[in-house]
Amino acid sequence: MKNVTERTSNPFGLRPPFDRTGPDERTAVFGYGDANADFHLIGDHPDVHGGRSTGVPFTETESGVAIQEVARAVDFASGPFDRPDLENLYCSYIHMCCLPPGETPSDESYADLERFFDAELRAINAHILLPVGERATDHVLREYTTQRHRIDLDMAVLHATEIRGRGFLIVPIREPTEWEDTDEEAIVARLEAILGRDYRQTKGVATLVG
Repeated sequence: MKNVTERTSNPFGLRPPFDRTGPDERTAVFGYGDANADFHLIGDHPDVHGGRSTGVPFTETESGVAIQEVARAVDFASGPFDRPDLENLYCSYIHMCCLPPGETPSDESYADLERFFDAELRAINAHILLPVGERATDHVLREYTTQRHRIDLDMAVLHATEIRGRGFLIVPIREPTEWEDTDEEAIVARLEAILGRDYRQTKGVATLVG
């Protein structure tokens, strides 16, 4: 079933449960992209993966731009880097809210925002989840697979692998600031391989780590 919305930014009209920013500062970086996407890119929070100025996930910061370069390499993204045109890709954060400069999210604020992220993830209903970094990967593995207890959260090992989820295929992405020589090539190659097969027919079917 396709979403009827054509809105690119915050297509479901989410309103965050708290605002700790100043009166002239951005409250949150909402989900952005193709609401009918098969691929859902999942980041941590705006100070890590960007968007405080643009309002668009995976912009501005070193990590955000690196991830966007991967999206462009597989034709998910085009146009300007501060507000790209996305096709078959939706981007959001597990912690959408902006915080005062120098403040990092607490466990409590992640918990407050969990239901908002979950609602958006299920509304998009993508086939492939792409969590970026340890925090997002841990959350996705805990909430959307039954395998977290037996998976060592070693992002160097998990990077660009395929993991069976509850109705999803999960492909973790190592934090780009920690990438080594072949990491960018590995995630591009993995996405190209997935795109090259009939992944829509295998949603929910077991795949292997590695």
